[in-house]
Amino acid sequence: MITPTPATANLTLGIVGNCVVSALIDRHARFVWCCLPSYDGDPVFCSLLAGAQTDESRGFLACDVDRLVSSDQRYVANTAVLSTTLTDADGQSVEIIDFAPRFKRYERIFRPRQLVRRIEPRSGGCRIRIRIRPCADYGATTPMTRLGSNHIRYLSDGGGIRVTTDMPVAYIDQEQWFLIDRPLTLIIGQDEVVASAVDGLAASLLARTVDYWLEWTRYLSVPFEWQDAVIRAAITLKLCSFEETGAIVAAMTTSIPEASGTTRNWDYRYCWLRDSYFVVQALNRLGATRTMEDFIRYITNVAALAPDERLKPVYAIVPGVTMSERIAPGLAGYRAMGPVRVGNLAEAQVQNDSYGNVVLAAAQMFFDRRLPRPGDLGLYRRLEMLGDWAARTAFEPDAGLWEFRERSRTHTHSSVMCWAACDRLGKIARVLGLADRDEYWRAHASRLRREILARAWNAQQNSFVDSFDGEQVDASLLLLHEVGFLSPTDPRFLGTLANVERQLRQGRHMFRYVAPDDFGQPTTSFLICTFWYIDALAAVGRREEAREILEDTLSCRNHLGLLSEDIDPVSGELWGNFPQTYSMVGLIVSAMRLSKSWEEAFWRGS
Repeated sequence: MITPTPATANLTLGIVGNCVVSALIDRHARFVWCCLPSYDGDPVFCSLLAGAQTDESRGFLACDVDRLVSSDQRYVANTAVLSTTLTDADGQSVEIIDFAPRFKRYERIFRPRQLVRRIEPRSGGCRIRIRIRPCADYGATTPMTRLGSNHIRYLSDGGGIRVTTDMPVAYIDQEQWFLIDRPLTLIIGQDEVVASAVDGLAASLLARTVDYWLEWTRYLSVPFEWQDAVIRAAITLKLCSFEETGAIVAAMTTSIPEASGTTRNWDYRYCWLRDSYFVVQALNRLGATRTMEDFIRYITNVAALAPDERLKPVYAIVPGVTMSERIAPGLAGYRAMGPVRVGNLAEAQVQNDSYGNVVLAAAQMFFDRRLPRPGDLGLYRRLEMLGDWAARTAFEPDAGLWEFRERSRTHTHSSVMCWAACDRLGKIARVLGLADRDEYWRAHASRLRREILARAWNAQQNSFVDSFDGEQVDASLLLLHEVGFLSPTDPRFLGTLANVERQLRQGRHMFRYVAPDDFGQPTTSFLICTFWYIDALAAVGRREEAREILEDTLSCRNHLGLLSEDIDPVSGELWGNFPQTYSMVGLIVSAMRLSKSWEEAFWRGS
């Protein structure tokens, strides 16, 4: 009998979820990260952050196969249902199906706080062992176990989870090997009774969940090329939305470091207004506009919390809940690279680009005729309040989109996004027939644009720079054409692109900046910046070069097509929180921009 050896923690992980709960599952079908009751909750499965190796003592749910020799993992096509096939030395295998139920019922979406695991013998009879070792209080405590006739409860001071099953509870409790000769089921969730027969319930939940995702992906307006990559990215973005409030989290994890040996460890289980704008933009391009509508509902509630105060750059998934940053001593960190942080200090930062991000995210509401509830005068008035803040704060120093903790400057990107807020409010006013407001916002946009052109341009470098009267560049300058501040054919943008390439490009990867910051000099590439670079190349006519870099970047995805935040440009290893919405957004936008059209590729046969 061979007990599986713990592997070094890595990001060859899959995600399952239903837009209220999720889990990260490794190639051996271990739950290594799962927070309950929602994305920002206590991680009941947390071995991903438990030390130098995937901790075999706590924080996981495993289905071990005796004498395991191979693992094959894939998603059921066009769904969020994950299949892992484990094969033993005799060629006998089991298929493990993981999913979170999601489907339409009673004219609304049914999405319980549950995860379902189906274990089915595929050839012969494997010996398996089920081990369930949850944690509580961010790894600090171990829950008490209470056995029932068909379930096990794991109870802690903060609550508990219940695992309901049709397999012998004693085998699970004692972690003993047994022969699997029929399909078995685990239903994992909060401490609530499952009243139905487990096997039939799980089969029904699986079938209806598969049908839901197939229907959802069916209506995506995907590009002709790179369809599988785009569909997987779109499903992942959908899973990162918290549908109860409309929030969109930046990633499902906390404190996976941006690079080996660094303390750049942050909690990304919250809703950044900037990241959310990019997610909304990408899903809108695919025709999935519901996330935009939900996010507008979220930001409306956020703004109502403190209508006379600045927008924060980031909020909890339930608006109004505090997210003060602290260290979780019960977890050693990803590969023991602590600290593990809970909460995020960025909540208290000034980041003036937030106003532009919200206005741009909402702008399509006023132009898209498909929407059952388009933007109206009430929404416009609320957006104007944010525009007033943008007009006032456009040139005030802030932490910038890179969230510097120890310095403040007038960042070019922040000022440009304030301009974008005023510019779009003028365009929306024209749609609504508000001539006076159009004139008002155009005047503000013109004033801001003149100042940005004068203060953010560095004539010696023939380039815009990252801050007013500055000397450095950052990758956000690649977005000047994307938000409409400059035409891609403008010599000033071409000069900026050349300067950014010269200073920030390393091989096929783009760094966000290279100047030392609060934590030293960055050593990994920020993946979204490479996608911004790809888009800029396409915009200036360097499409073949852009396509080559896109293909290279797609090859950096993990085995399931997912990306984290960062990548080591030398080793190609993924780093940073996972899965990262920014990165998946970049994939979608770049693929749609560079793909041949359906007419060109399919009908004309080119």
